[in-house]
Amino acid sequence: MGTAALSASWPGAYAANLLGLSKQVPMKVVYLTDGRSRTVQVGKCQIILKHTTPRNMATAGKISGLVIQALRHLSRKNVDQQVVAQLDRRLDDDARKQLVKDIRYAPAWIADIFRSLADRESAA
Repeated sequence: MGTAALSASWPGAYAANLLGLSKQVPMKVVYLTDGRSRTVQVGKCQIILKHTTPRNMATAGKISGLVIQALRHLSRKNVDQQVVAQLDRRLDDDARKQLVKDIRYAPAWIADIFRSLADRESAA
């Protein structure tokens, strides 16, 4: 039986909201897990556990996972310089270093953004 990454593999809308990239507030709590998908009722709150790949779980609990999920949610066509600038303002040096460490888990287009953000650190 797998374990839920309750510490931070957030699906897109929530991740984008946490990073200030979206004002959308998800109505349901969804967590990615390496276990089976299911819904858990806790009082009046419904928690959805959604199965994902080991690659997505590799960045669970890290800022890199949060950024990957947020950018995936926004989609490549909606990620522009304004979005990258917002991330640039939100990420500290340690977060940028984590992005570089986890670049192998990001899709190619997101890896390019990670590199761009890391380069901004060295230029600062």
